[in-house]
Amino acid sequence: MSTPLRLEVIVASVRPQRFAPVVADWFLRAARADGQFEVGVLDLLDTPLPVDLTETDESRAYCERIAAADAFAVVTSEYNHGYPASLKTALDTAKREWRAKPIGFVSYGGLSGGLRAVEQLRQVVAEIHMVSIRETVSFHEAKRKFDAAGETQDGAAIDAAGRLLRQLGWWGRTLRDARAADPYPG
Repeated sequence: MSTPLRLEVIVASVRPQRFAPVVADWFLRAARADGQFEVGVLDLLDTPLPVDLTETDESRAYCERIAAADAFAVVTSEYNHGYPASLKTALDTAKREWRAKPIGFVSYGGLSGGLRAVEQLRQVVAEIHMVSIRETVSFHEAKRKFDAAGETQDGAAIDAAGRLLRQLGWWGRTLRDARAADPYPG
């Protein structure tokens, strides 16, 4: 059996009283139950990122963690038809470490379910040479979709999470093998 894929789940919102932990915890349970991943959490609330993008011990540690990952999933809210500024900083802090790696999205919000944020993110991750997974998990009116225990009965989201994880696994293995055989040209 091959080495498990390293999946980093990035929790994007840093707002006080954010809903992100509910959605993230639900997705983390699904990812860990999937069995093909070693799962890590990069909660941007607790991840010091440099403001000026200068190299510091913290930015080096962050970039090393990104480099060690085989795949990513972003749990993001939608603020004002876009994604959080904290996520843009996180994406811009690393560079080559993102390249030739898959990324999937779990979004939440009001009526759009965060899909406008995801569409913008697809453009950004293409520019840093990532592979965006087409399957997306989206929670419209998210606060109504979860019970007090953080579980959801949203069948479409549950099914989408399974497909997203299978696709992340396929792309993660394929691109990890490709990078090992022939490093991605930078």
